[in-house]
Amino acid sequence: MEYKAVRGVEDLIPPESLKFEKVVSTFKEVVERGGFKEVILPIFEEARLFTRSVGEATDIVQKEMYVFEDRGGRVIALRPEGTASAVRAYVERGVYAREPFTKWFYVGPMFRFERPQAGRKRQFFQAGAEVFGLSSPGIDAEVIKLAQDVLRRLKVEATLEVNSIGCKECRPEYRKALLVYLEKKLELLCKDCKERFSRNPLRVLDCKVEGCREVVKGAPKITDYLCRECREHYEKLKEYLKLLKVEFKENPLLVRGLDYYTKTVFEFKSDKLGAQSTVLAGGRYDYLVEELGGPKTPALGFAMGIDRVMLLVEEEREEREGVFVITRGEEAYRKGMEVVNLLREKGLKSEIDHRQGSFKAQMKAADRLLYRFALIIGEEELQNGFFSLKELSTGKQEKIESLKELLARL
Repeated sequence: MEYKAVRGVEDLIPPESLKFEKVVSTFKEVVERGGFKEVILPIFEEARLFTRSVGEATDIVQKEMYVFEDRGGRVIALRPEGTASAVRAYVERGVYAREPFTKWFYVGPMFRFERPQAGRKRQFFQAGAEVFGLSSPGIDAEVIKLAQDVLRRLKVEATLEVNSIGCKECRPEYRKALLVYLEKKLELLCKDCKERFSRNPLRVLDCKVEGCREVVKGAPKITDYLCRECREHYEKLKEYLKLLKVEFKENPLLVRGLDYYTKTVFEFKSDKLGAQSTVLAGGRYDYLVEELGGPKTPALGFAMGIDRVMLLVEEEREEREGVFVITRGEEAYRKGMEVVNLLREKGLKSEIDHRQGSFKAQMKAADRLLYRFALIIGEEELQNGFFSLKELSTGKQEKIESLKELLARL
């Protein structure tokens, strides 16, 4: 029987796994520099957590979540995104009572049942950052700048779009105006948007179907309906972004695909990915902590699609490093194992060929595995008490008289 990975999930083997680690390590380095600390979250949660936070009318909940009943009769979902889990942990663990404000980041797999394509898998990876307890538009600008720094460090070119989608005070008026406009265009909308029209008309603005995109071009702008507080917050955000030298363009149709967002929303988009152009996105969600049982707490964050970013990052070239020990005979093999152990204890990458084939075969293995040096222990070396060290990229070989000299040389 032939076994294959399930459709929509992929193995990451070298060199792709090296690229993955590069993206993750760069993300961690940048956000840790901004005061963020890592939180490790469960891969599955009670399904109602996502229904409540992400929104019952969203495509994620309606069509994409992996939901099952466990042996205890609980309805469980594989997490489709990370913010809801982070908020649940923040509330459940009472972090709000101990810290004036909290900055967390996480990295891990997410799961959505979608049509697999480049940059969109059923198991995909996100790196996310969340801030709890701060309401200033200054922290919005800071978070957006950190997100930009991550992409720049990875040499990913992306355009930043920003918008404000208001709050509970001003959004209802906009919703009414949008419904009036969309009702006249209802027949031009796709099947999904006709359903969204009554459940959550703002989702129509987020539709990727070309016909719907044409319809919403003439829709009322949410920024024309912002209350005083939301307008001041948005204007300050733009001022701070300019202060931090972050280039952006305003997109009044940007709403994001999740129901918990308020005020600031933003996306970094690349023109090199086709329809799946968003590589990093986020916004503010000032009501979500309270809705999940915590105190009233302003919050915001972003998530970066690692899979999509990897499509834009240059291939990782493996550099030659470490020592591959080549031996011949039992005595040399024993000596080689001792040397490998010593090198590892000193923090050096090293490996021995346990197959003990011919010198030629072992040398080929060292070269294919991209080792920098081959350390040869043969009969001559054993009899005369030295090692032969060969640099594989140049072919230069030298005699090493002792382990002390070897360590100094390496």
